[in-house]
Amino acid sequence: MKIFSEELVAKAADVCHVADLSRATIGEVLLVAQYLEKETGIPFIRMDQGSPGLPVNQYGVEAEKAALDRGVGSQYPAAAGVPELKDAASRFVKAFLDVDISPRSCVPTVGSVAGSFGSFIACTQRIPGKNKVLFIDPGFPIQKSQLRVIGAEWVEFDIYQYRGTALRNKLEEMLKDGDIAAIVYSNPNNPAWICLEDEELAIIGQLATQYDVIVMEDLAYFCMDYRQDMGHPFQPPYPPTVARYTDNYILMLSSSKIFSYAGQRMALTCISDKLFERHYPALSERYKDAGVFGQTLIASILYMITSGCTASTQYAYAEMLRLSTEGKINFVEDTREYAIRADKMKKIFTDNGFHIVYEHDVTQRVGDGFFFTIGYGNMTGGELLKELLYYGVSSINLATTGSEQQGVRACTSRMREELYPVMQQRMRAFHQDHQE
Repeated sequence: MKIFSEELVAKAADVCHVADLSRATIGEVLLVAQYLEKETGIPFIRMDQGSPGLPVNQYGVEAEKAALDRGVGSQYPAAAGVPELKDAASRFVKAFLDVDISPRSCVPTVGSVAGSFGSFIACTQRIPGKNKVLFIDPGFPIQKSQLRVIGAEWVEFDIYQYRGTALRNKLEEMLKDGDIAAIVYSNPNNPAWICLEDEELAIIGQLATQYDVIVMEDLAYFCMDYRQDMGHPFQPPYPPTVARYTDNYILMLSSSKIFSYAGQRMALTCISDKLFERHYPALSERYKDAGVFGQTLIASILYMITSGCTASTQYAYAEMLRLSTEGKINFVEDTREYAIRADKMKKIFTDNGFHIVYEHDVTQRVGDGFFFTIGYGNMTGGELLKELLYYGVSSINLATTGSEQQGVRACTSRMREELYPVMQQRMRAFHQDHQE
């Protein structure tokens, strides 16, 4: 039996100005769920927004307080970042990726959203005629919205059918015209939690070099592939990364998920040293500067967007990175709760007729973590999103992430122990109501 009537859900969509629930954005689904909760007092199972669901890292909090007590709030921070954070970032990347990037090339940004926004601008303007972005989907919808803001074009494909060696031909098909400036993907993936493997990253890296394309690797869920124990500094196994296969890369490292520091909006763009130093006449002409990629990105682009990053938060991030590198924080273990939640949630869904949409990587089953994907029978993603709302469960349609598969994204971050029996009851009712 449905918890919310179709009429009430339709009213919620109308009041919240959601034109089409089946293709609603994360923010729109959130508004509808909040409206229904407020109107009825019935709690939702919130699987929509990927906001951290664990306590903030206290080492960061204390370091930020100490920085404010030292008076850093009275001075503008340097656009390139405070030295303590840049040094800590360089060492962190070496400790957990076994990749060498100098402190100069590690640049703080106001969350990875600002990092990708500035990087899109620099990448699409560096070479005339190379002005499109290629998305290896499914992916983060906001990044495409950023391209709308700057007026850049993009192309995309769903990787579902192109895993492993099949990726090469598909990528070459997309790159052969020579107009692709950058390739973007997240690893682990938002929303599917698939993980690109070394074989695939080698293909991406080799083709990026061949076609002079910059790879923007979004590592928001860094080391959160819990199938391996990657939480120990300077010890393998290390997460797979394109940085081993090309010099044309930008790594985006966020504090939001691995340290639950989302509210302070702090991340890093870690740029290959060779890319940082590359000179582009088109950038020099546009910005009337030296046209050196890294410096143009910092001084002529990122600074125009945010005027630098909050100084105290930079010290907080530096401290969390430093303690991780010294083995005093194990951020992988700190976030493993997400995998435990995913395992329990998946079982409830699959016991009640649902299936996992993105179920396999190349060599193994997709792991448990922050996100997973579910489908039900022959329902489209839009139909499933709406039907789940009637049963008090919010999610987002995979179609809004560039996926061609039918289903929805589920986020584990807001799940609580007392909600598992509630979810079980609601999904049992869903299954009973939808059996043919």
